[in-house]
Amino acid sequence: MNSIKVNQVLDAKGMACPMPIVKTKKAIRDMASGEILEVQATDKGSTADLKAWAASSGHQYIGTLNEGSVFKHYLRKSGGEEYVEKTLFPSVSNEELHQKLQASEEITLLDVREEAEFAFEHIPGAVSIPLGELIERKNELNGSLPIYVVCRTGSRSEMAARMLADKGFSQVINVVPGMSGWNGEKTSL
Repeated sequence: MNSIKVNQVLDAKGMACPMPIVKTKKAIRDMASGEILEVQATDKGSTADLKAWAASSGHQYIGTLNEGSVFKHYLRKSGGEEYVEKTLFPSVSNEELHQKLQASEEITLLDVREEAEFAFEHIPGAVSIPLGELIERKNELNGSLPIYVVCRTGSRSEMAARMLADKGFSQVINVVPGMSGWNGEKTSL
């Protein structure tokens, strides 16, 4: 494939979630409508993360090319009439989630981090479905229970909460800040 004409290149190589999204959001904010941003990343989860972010922010995810260990993601900034920055999804703090777990409330705790992140530490009883697999595995979730969604910082979990709500789940709550600030019990595989 010939090189793709872009208006800006963002180097996010070596960064882990949520930094590629944070950097992308900042870069695209300063671009004109219709311009193309190439995001270069090495994080394997960046494809799912950027697809979900683009869908939730109104920008167009064009596609990804893989060149060795580098993923080149292409995004198009939407025009003002296309772009609607969505407000934060309903959320609870880590402390509120901890109280619900301590009270043995009947909930589903969904961890949308990558498998390796989950393997090294997670909240006991959490269900692991990485963000990139969520839509294809949504039927594994009990839609009649409130679903509390957790990731490392609250970014991927917000995207996951939106995705589930868009698929008809009515009781979805984002947990902020997630595992980066979790002081409760943790376990590993």
